[in-house]
Amino acid sequence: MARPLRIEFPGAFHHVMSRGNEKQDIYRTRQDRVKFLDYLESATVRYAAVIHCYCLMDNHYHLLIETPSGNLAQIMRHINGAYTSYFNTRHCRAGHLFQGRYRSVLVDVDAYCLALSRYIHRNPVRAEFSGSPADYEWSSYQAYLGGKVAPQWLQTGFLLALIGDGHGDRKSYREYVESDDVISDEQYDNILNSRAIIGRKTFIEEVRRDCLATRTNSRDLPAARELMRRPKIQQIFEAVACEISVDHRLAKKMTIYLCHHFSGCTLKEIGTYFGVGESAVSENSNRFAMILYQDQRLAETVAGLLAELKM
Repeated sequence: MARPLRIEFPGAFHHVMSRGNEKQDIYRTRQDRVKFLDYLESATVRYAAVIHCYCLMDNHYHLLIETPSGNLAQIMRHINGAYTSYFNTRHCRAGHLFQGRYRSVLVDVDAYCLALSRYIHRNPVRAEFSGSPADYEWSSYQAYLGGKVAPQWLQTGFLLALIGDGHGDRKSYREYVESDDVISDEQYDNILNSRAIIGRKTFIEEVRRDCLATRTNSRDLPAARELMRRPKIQQIFEAVACEISVDHRLAKKMTIYLCHHFSGCTLKEIGTYFGVGESAVSENSNRFAMILYQDQRLAETVAGLLAELKM
């Protein structure tokens, strides 16, 4: 079977769905679901993912995810890989948890994002898990309605602004999601099962021209490197040095982390610049990611640097 087409570029929006192996449950307890949401949060911190919607069912999940750095594959390796390790350890099992690779559909923001969010938030109703999307605990919908405090890592303002007056119209969004428009869901089901890109004709043509035309013989489509003007190692080094001028050890760790995840350079190139081996680059990056996850102030500093460097 051919591998699913992967299209990645900075600023892309993706509908991601991943199902349990042999359609088995991927969440057995409440704690499993809470832990999965923790990994969504860490993906926003470590890999600059922007989560707009989520819905956790029993044997699969849906995400609407934006990738400012064009790194969906990296984000999904983190989410599915980390959660699988947790799940297998907690439930004394081994082997694959998810059925093959995740499925992703590239989404035209203007034409389909609202419809997609409706589709995701109505998933529990279609599966007869809930009579109303507002009653289902394990989706982002309650946060959109203001029924519960949205976690800091969940971005609700973008979609609310699309349907309202630009100030977050929760009432209009609820009316849109809960309207009895079955045809809309059926149409999206058909699109989801048959396409790797959904959107206007002009959007699809642009993607084909700018992304698919650059495809090489690799098994995936690493379009991010071709399309994104990534900062050079020296630029990252100088930006971090300006921000952290006293603690040189911390500055070095942060620079290596940012270079590893956002420069597009290889481990060898980064290691050569800093005079260390490739494994040292990877180990430093992983250790710093854990520090970053636990230190909110440091995470805010990194977020500011990413914005400054336009990463």
